[in-house]
Amino acid sequence: MTYVITEPCLGVKDASCVDVCPVDCIHSTEEDPQYYINPETCIDCAACETVCPVNAIFFEDDTPEQWKSYVDINADWFKTHEVGSGFRARTERH
Repeated sequence: MTYVITEPCLGVKDASCVDVCPVDCIHSTEEDPQYYINPETCIDCAACETVCPVNAIFFEDDTPEQWKSYVDINADWFKTHEVGSGFRARTERH
């Protein structure tokens, strides 16, 4: 299981979640409308969920039915984007 970023993040991209993630599993690009959580890296710590200002982050099993498609949307993003294996400074937002 993993955490998932859903529709309320669209267009917001606050990055509070990026700053608190201890394993650097939340990524995006300038062109993307939201952040995405890598299900292969997420350690289910819930740090991101508690700081999200728009309540867009859910534990996978608790994702509201209308946003269940975001489970695949998050996972699929990492199939087409290279994020590297090194840790990014917490203050670097993208």
